[in-house]
Amino acid sequence: MARKPEEPPKGAPAWQSTFADLMNLLLCFFVLLFSMSSIDAQKFEEIAASFSNTFSVFSAGGSSFMDGLLISNGVSQLNNLDKYINNTGAAANQSAAQNEMKENDSEGGVDEMMNEIEAARLKASEELAEKVEEALSEQGIDGSVDIDFTSQYVQLTLKGSILFDSGKAELKQDAMPIISKVAFILERYAESTIEIEGHTDNVPISGGKFESNDVLSSYRALAMFDYLVENTTLDPANIKHSGRGEYIPVADNSTPEGRAKNRRVEIKIYNNLSSD
Repeated sequence: MARKPEEPPKGAPAWQSTFADLMNLLLCFFVLLFSMSSIDAQKFEEIAASFSNTFSVFSAGGSSFMDGLLISNGVSQLNNLDKYINNTGAAANQSAAQNEMKENDSEGGVDEMMNEIEAARLKASEELAEKVEEALSEQGIDGSVDIDFTSQYVQLTLKGSILFDSGKAELKQDAMPIISKVAFILERYAESTIEIEGHTDNVPISGGKFESNDVLSSYRALAMFDYLVENTTLDPANIKHSGRGEYIPVADNSTPEGRAKNRRVEIKIYNNLSSD
């Protein structure tokens, strides 16, 4: 004979009663905490007013977009949506314009500052050029040395025909009085960077010791450098030398006079404000 199945116990499961008791205890606990706390009414009103002015979630949205129409009046918000979008776009364009004006003012300030720096450098070179020109006159060689200046340096130019024989890089003995006086002047500016550049005309070299005008101009600049190092107190670390060949002419190479001007040695004295 089959056994009769046992019936499940009546009522809620035991765990459910325990859980309900726990929830009631927690509810009583939080009610007790709330009853012991205090609310700052003034701060609450300030927070409520802030939300009302910003989002119009209080007082029927009276100060929202377009006097609250977009939020408070339901379907009527659609009537003013285009106007609101246009106003928002206008405000964005105005903000962009203001930002662009600020950027332009900033760029203008940078340009003005750079112009002032350039003017200060040019003035420094001009004052240096006046001193060097006076020294050349005192030494009696102002007729043999041309002088010019930029915002970076003062430039002394010596003719190649005075310093060197054609196709050679050894300083001529006849040029020593001029060279020694130039060196004496350069010693006054021992703290400055001094750069020596050799230049030639564009007539190709045929035969001889040097295979090109580039090499010849480099050796001529080196000859002047060696003289300054051996005969002055100038620091070699402050002297640069380079050959520029035929690539920076100052006159027309198609005439003998122009080629004579292009064969030269330039000595640049950088001013104390330069970015050499």
